[in-house]
Amino acid sequence: ISRIDAYHGQTYLAAALTGIAFDKIGFDEADGIVEYVACPYPYRRPEGMTVEEFGDWLIEDLEKKIEDVGAENIGAFIAEPIMGAGGVIVPPEGYHKRTLEVCKKNEILYISDEVVTAFGRLGHYFASEDVFGIVPDIITSAKGISSGYQPLSATIISQEMYDVMSVPQADGAMFTTGFTYSGHPVCCAAGIKNIEIIDEEDICGHVRNVGPYFEEKLGELNDLPLVGEVRGKCFMMCVENVANKETKELLPPEVNVGGRIADHAQKNGLIVRPIGHLNVMSPPLIMTKAEIDEFAGILRGAIEATQDDLVREGIWNG
Repeated sequence: ISRIDAYHGQTYLAAALTGIAFDKIGFDEADGIVEYVACPYPYRRPEGMTVEEFGDWLIEDLEKKIEDVGAENIGAFIAEPIMGAGGVIVPPEGYHKRTLEVCKKNEILYISDEVVTAFGRLGHYFASEDVFGIVPDIITSAKGISSGYQPLSATIISQEMYDVMSVPQADGAMFTTGFTYSGHPVCCAAGIKNIEIIDEEDICGHVRNVGPYFEEKLGELNDLPLVGEVRGKCFMMCVENVANKETKELLPPEVNVGGRIADHAQKNGLIVRPIGHLNVMSPPLIMTKAEIDEFAGILRGAIEATQDDLVREGIWNG
């Protein structure tokens, strides 16, 4: 079971687990083996529903899916602690704990995809336990494990799973898996040194200390007419741009509002990621408060410039 708007990769099964429609265009993927449940997107929750009611509804949706498919037919539930490419979606309070409880009750493995959130992005080595209070059966990680200096990823499994996988399950049999470049010594050396630096310089502590200030400064952008919501945690943030704050209506996709903002920002030395109507930000983990001030100022200017462009072109009336 995966979730609508989740992103888990673009290899055969990972593409099937991915719930973003755009990322599936042109790809032949594993069909009929992945079920999807609702995206835990509080900003876009059904009208008239409180965040707490929305949280309850999400759990009911998962329980119904398990009932419909049959727990015995489900291998695992997979979730990003905070959905990245899907728009930096922070779930309702307690969501992950409750989904884990549902999985445990039904003897379904829980996979936490921490490719983005691990190794300091949220101020801890892993967000699952330290931020969201859960201990999954499997954690996937990459990106921050080497800070991107070398391609490296890791899959971490529970002791219970290891105890099964590490001994033969049939006479003369053993679990073997791997890839040509798995465990490449150069990549692993970069990963080890990266972790040493994270420890020595207390990078996670820095993110925990400075991250709330980043949230606060970006939160000030909510006063702009084009900004519908600023969301995220620590150094993983998103600005969602809308045509109308009250109705949350979006501008037409061809307007490329996120791309326009990104272009204005880049002209002034700031790179943000445009995803349709969104601007997603995952800055360096060593960013200072002074740099956050500069960051927020450039982004504000980029959004204001985009607002002016849209009004001048007759696309938006503010």
